[in-house]
Amino acid sequence: MSNNSDLESLESNEIHNYTPNEVVSDAGQDHPLEKTRSIGSLIHSITTHNNEERQDQEALARLISNNSQAVSRVRTKLEEGYGQLGPLEQPLDHELKASEFEQDPETTLNEADTWKYPVDKDTQMRLVVFTDDDKQNPRNWSKGYKWFLTCLLGIVCFDVALASAIVTGDIEGPMETFGVSQEVIILTVTLFVLGFGFGPLLFAPLSEEFGRNVIYFSTLFVAVVFIVPCGAAKNIGTLLVCRLIDGHAFAAPMCLIGGSLADLWDSVDRGLAMTVFSAAPFLGPVIGPLIGGYIGDNAGWRWNYWVLLIFSGVVYGFLVVFLPETSHSTILRRRAKALRKLTGDETYRALPELKIRTMKEVVNETLLRPIILLSETIVFLITIYMSIIYGLLYMFFFAFPVIYMEGKGWSASKTGLMFIPIAVGVILAAAASPIFNRDYNRRVAEYEKRGELAPPEIRLIPMMIGCWFVPIGLFAFAWSSYPSVSWAGPCFSSFACGFGFNCLYNPANNYIVDSYQHYAASGLAAKTFIRSIWGAVVPLFTIQMYHRMGYEWASTFLAFISLACCVIPFIFYIYGARIRQSSKYAYCPDPINQPAQEDGASKETSRKPSTSDSSTQS
Repeated sequence: MSNNSDLESLESNEIHNYTPNEVVSDAGQDHPLEKTRSIGSLIHSITTHNNEERQDQEALARLISNNSQAVSRVRTKLEEGYGQLGPLEQPLDHELKASEFEQDPETTLNEADTWKYPVDKDTQMRLVVFTDDDKQNPRNWSKGYKWFLTCLLGIVCFDVALASAIVTGDIEGPMETFGVSQEVIILTVTLFVLGFGFGPLLFAPLSEEFGRNVIYFSTLFVAVVFIVPCGAAKNIGTLLVCRLIDGHAFAAPMCLIGGSLADLWDSVDRGLAMTVFSAAPFLGPVIGPLIGGYIGDNAGWRWNYWVLLIFSGVVYGFLVVFLPETSHSTILRRRAKALRKLTGDETYRALPELKIRTMKEVVNETLLRPIILLSETIVFLITIYMSIIYGLLYMFFFAFPVIYMEGKGWSASKTGLMFIPIAVGVILAAAASPIFNRDYNRRVAEYEKRGELAPPEIRLIPMMIGCWFVPIGLFAFAWSSYPSVSWAGPCFSSFACGFGFNCLYNPANNYIVDSYQHYAASGLAAKTFIRSIWGAVVPLFTIQMYHRMGYEWASTFLAFISLACCVIPFIFYIYGARIRQSSKYAYCPDPINQPAQEDGASKETSRKPSTSDSSTQS
């Protein structure tokens, strides 16, 4: 039989994008598919492949059944290390090594096995994990290569965010073309952003099963293709339907890139890499109206879609050519499969294979648990706060035209320039991120010196600083937006908002991850879903609100709301440990009456999360 191309990489231990169905010839023999291309041969090949997959799953089920208690212990150990995080968020920095398993004294090593995996004494399986200095472990790739991939993923994220907002640069164009109201055209933004909420519910579990690249490549291909009918639409129905499809397709990178960066970087170096990821979702929507306004004024609204098509197509091409599979579980699964085929030994198994989930479990984890976690105080309030911030960003898209185009008589292209200070604020907040990271690492080191582990609440310090910039910026924006006042007032006051937006985003995510280790992915999914729904809704009433309340009081109303939210990080900083202690799902091993320690949070005596729900994964 022909060997799978995966096997070639086993000899070199080089980085290789595994393709399970890719076949190479044996020495001096051609593969049958090269001799005949008949439909019958193709059907036979597919049937054979399906039979092999079925037999492999039966063998795995038999191995697990024969060693159920030992496998259960390995599962628990694995879940404790990874904090039960699913594909919506990066795993914790713990990977089970070969040294953590006891080798069977009677084990024999396969000569064809480059990594020389022994038989585990408890499970009687050859557990496939990354070895020391493993060249196929993404975290062992060169720093320059990892930064190249990080920047590439950041550009993808920017492209997704740009696609949501570039159309706001010219609302009047499609209104005139299709003869519809402003509210109908605004639906092109609303329907797109809705996809950001619903898309991850589908693509996140699929990425866990098939790997990240399959989801990246397939969804972005659909997204790029459906930009074409948007630009060529002959009626408003076509435009709205295609924007809805595009929103769902473009949602995949937004829920997977954080995990991809975690695949590449350990916790020490990840902070700066995550800064690139966190800035892109804010820069894209800010740059979108700037570009869209100039294109709309000079070339017409359809060219907003053609420019987006060109940019997205180039980004997609680079992604397909240069992005390797980074998912650790996918790489190890494919390695184990290749070793089984090479050696004929069915005991080669990657750790993720030891957990077989039913469809009911997948649905529960993907759809039901995020809803349940919204009843948690931490998840609920952080979700409300981030939804308000996200909504403010999309409100600016329609508040600026009211203030500058209606109030001052500016063109769309000139109005787009007013978004530049927001972008500058986002960039400066990203530049300040290493400072916050160093402060966090310093505080963590102080806990470690005392033999303790840092509580989640110290993640809130950047939020406690950055939260004030948003209401300050909004108050200044409100009372400098009179038509008779210089354009500089509302323009530069939005800088503070941009700085505050980016200062709040990452700490909020990190606090949920640290507080809900077993259920972090579900908590983040709940936040992302509600945030996206709110971001989709606010454009529908922003213009009416500014018309009825007036420029000044509409922005003042928003400023008071954001000011009220500033209390949230302080509440959790002071009472976070007590809140986690009373929670059914949050991580908090310390007793509720334990005296408060430095940084206003209770001492954490252990980092191992509860394993009360070790049978499921978030």
